[in-house]
Amino acid sequence: MKKVLLIGDSIRRGYDKYVKLAFDGVAEVYYDPDNSRFTTYIIRNLIEWKNTLQLGEDVDLVHWNAGLWDDLVMIDGEPLVSIDDYKRNIERICKMIMQLFPNAKMSFATSTPVIEELFTSYKRYNKDTERYNDVAVEIVKKYGGSINDLYSVMKECPREYHSDQTHFYTKSGTEIITNKVIEHIEKALDIKANKLDYDKLFEEQSQIVGQ
Repeated sequence: MKKVLLIGDSIRRGYDKYVKLAFDGVAEVYYDPDNSRFTTYIIRNLIEWKNTLQLGEDVDLVHWNAGLWDDLVMIDGEPLVSIDDYKRNIERICKMIMQLFPNAKMSFATSTPVIEELFTSYKRYNKDTERYNDVAVEIVKKYGGSINDLYSVMKECPREYHSDQTHFYTKSGTEIITNKVIEHIEKALDIKANKLDYDKLFEEQSQIVGQ
């Protein structure tokens, strides 16, 4: 059975359990419940997640994202991680994934758009997210990875698909972003997922991640 490792921030935490459910009996989907936050955090914890999840070198696909924490504008007007440091970090992560999971394909999911005007102390701007996405895409492709362009897909979604200024934890938002991840994994590994019933999954408000 194929093995898939999901790594990423709270955007990933909105779809990981549904992706796992979709591939039940088809592929083994792993993820650490920890929020992967920013690129430096992934660099520090990647080997820890591998060990905690008891993964070997037989992982077939690593699907990961990082960027929305990195481009977060702090109260001094500077991003948490400069775009130059982000570029270096993305390259380091690519190399680490290849070292830790030498038999795995690598897929990078672009960071999703936000509702800019709802931010208060800290700020996020879609123009920054686009710049950081572009940098990551270029580097990941250089290392032979594929791109799952979640930004473009979610950019077309109505405002009400957001659950807050950053996330898409509503039923409609979750369905679109989860299906995009599922489709990407299916294509990468030549497998077919089970169909998800989002109406049933979201019957109770408590089932919405992050609410």
